[in-house]
Amino acid sequence: MSGSFDPNLPFNNLPGLPPSVDVENRQILKAAIRAREQLAVLNTSCRLIPNPEIVTTTIPLREAKASTEIENIVTTNDELFRASQGIDSTPTPESKEALRYNTALHEGRKSLLERPLS
Repeated sequence: MSGSFDPNLPFNNLPGLPPSVDVENRQILKAAIRAREQLAVLNTSCRLIPNPEIVTTTIPLREAKASTEIENIVTTNDELFRASQGIDSTPTPESKEALRYNTALHEGRKSLLERPLS
């Protein structure tokens, strides 16, 4: 069956860069302006809360939780947040695994400071 997806075969027919189509059209530029506005709102909101790190620390934890669920390792947000803050001295094995994902995510981010993508 031609054109069907086969996960065992690489897809090497990606177009070259830069794209041959105009990516600076009116629709894309309007979307970029709207995204910038929303980021400014988020930035302002973060400055208003007592601990802005709460925003940046919960997102990776929720991503770690979702990633482990793919492997049928299921925990709750409550268990995970309690374990991450040391509130629960005996976290579940599932929470420990999700915390490992969270740690790996942060280590990967830190490694980009020394070896950026190119």
